[in-house]
Amino acid sequence: MTFTLPALPFSPDALEPYIDKETMQIHHGRHHQTYVDKLNEAIANHTELADASLEYLLQNLETLPSSIQTPVRNNGGGHYNHSLFWEILTPGGSNQPIGEVANAIDAQFANFEGFQNEFTKAALARFGSGWVWLVTDRDHLEIVHTPNQDNPLMAGKQVILGLDVWEHAYYLRYQNKRPDYAAAFFQVINWDIVNEKFKKLQG
Repeated sequence: MTFTLPALPFSPDALEPYIDKETMQIHHGRHHQTYVDKLNEAIANHTELADASLEYLLQNLETLPSSIQTPVRNNGGGHYNHSLFWEILTPGGSNQPIGEVANAIDAQFANFEGFQNEFTKAALARFGSGWVWLVTDRDHLEIVHTPNQDNPLMAGKQVILGLDVWEHAYYLRYQNKRPDYAAAFFQVINWDIVNEKFKKLQG
């Protein structure tokens, strides 16, 4: 399988002022493209993986040839993480969760404010580069954070929301103010998509 860079579901300037146009162009067109290119390069000579999905590669890293485990972990993880990130962002979205995921957030974190506080705390606790995630095991929700381009899929967990806290995701606009970037993220979450992902995993 040859992996490709997914198109952004919005224009690069659509998330202004929360995420700026230049950051989006560099983040998507350069960083994400590089992950895709290096992932394809890593698996190019492994015909046994020709039909493997990205999810399969990440969930079965330890079964891959040892020479490509690290490139697939880093670049396959980068491709998966960013593809999900673009999907759960939207301009002018709801500032509140909706539907079943809203009920689950209230049940797990008392209310949306409780969830925001815990998610932001995890974003600030992630030392160096990495991601913060909302994962689900049916109706149970959990906030976790991972280093580099690792993700919960590698540990068998199902992801419905993620925030990139690598500096390249926010430094042009926010410099070292990660708390401001985390707060801005809550203004551009596509809760319709997050709710759909949550419902799909309830079956």
